[in-house]
Amino acid sequence: MQLGIIGLGRMGGNIARRLMKNGHTTVVYDRAPQAVQALVAEGSVGASDLADLVSKLTPPRAVWVMLPAGAVTQGTIDQLSRLMSPGDVIIDGGNTNWKDDVRRGKELAAKGLDYIDVGTSGGVWGLDRGYCMMIGGKTETVTRLDPIFATLAPGIGNVPRTPGRDKHDPRAEQGYIHAGPCGAGHFVKMIHNGIEYGLMQAYAEGFDILRSAANEGRAEGEKFDFNMADIAEVWRRGSVVTSWLLDLTASALAADEELSEYSGFVEDSGEGRWTIEAAIDQAVPAEVLTAALYTRFRSRQEHTYAEKILSAMRKGFGGHVEPKNSTPKA
Repeated sequence: MQLGIIGLGRMGGNIARRLMKNGHTTVVYDRAPQAVQALVAEGSVGASDLADLVSKLTPPRAVWVMLPAGAVTQGTIDQLSRLMSPGDVIIDGGNTNWKDDVRRGKELAAKGLDYIDVGTSGGVWGLDRGYCMMIGGKTETVTRLDPIFATLAPGIGNVPRTPGRDKHDPRAEQGYIHAGPCGAGHFVKMIHNGIEYGLMQAYAEGFDILRSAANEGRAEGEKFDFNMADIAEVWRRGSVVTSWLLDLTASALAADEELSEYSGFVEDSGEGRWTIEAAIDQAVPAEVLTAALYTRFRSRQEHTYAEKILSAMRKGFGGHVEPKNSTPKA
């Protein structure tokens, strides 16, 4: 299939590459000309602006927007809606608030355009590992674009099959689902990221306790000089707490047990906040997820080893780099 892609950053560029690697064609645009040129050298068709991108796509067109949530994405979709024709589809694969998806779906439908929201997980590793996708939109539109989603998904790989899944949607085993109408995809991804916060915080606090066990204030015989890298590694082997996040933690600790390249300044992408807002709206208790979000707020004032663990994990899966002004406040 042919797909237009707008935004060639950490994930957008690799989405184009994975598609081309598997026989699809891509027309790409980014405000940075060098990003477009790099993809053109690998086989993409480059576009000089949005109008040029739309003109190079064959109807019914499909354009994937992979930009930061907010005004940039909204402005891009608004401009595309004036350039595209009835029957075309706009896909938002970024971290958009699901409420914006519901509104956009209605606005674009009035113009004869389809809208798909794709909660996309996979970070900087997606080119090789594939992307886990949670998709919202009309069934017929999602079905038409299935070759795109099937290619981007990781596939069943070596993950053991879950017993009793014979009557369920086989796409879930491949790493993608049609979650429901517009907004459903990003709602599921929002909760995914809220859970991610809690998992990361649990690892971070656990390693912080281990590290403090060598504290000089402890009584003789109660001090343990643990090797953090070895503990992370052994937990990867048969433990019930093994995960990709633990893999990333083990890698960071093996390189530098003190994590000296990290300050512990931990950003949040917005989805953690939206998860807590959803919990409040529905009166669902979410103590762990709320505490994990608040810890990120606190990390911007006073950093701990636990926050360095969080920073290391965020860099590992998403390429997130701490801001330069991350020195603790006095």
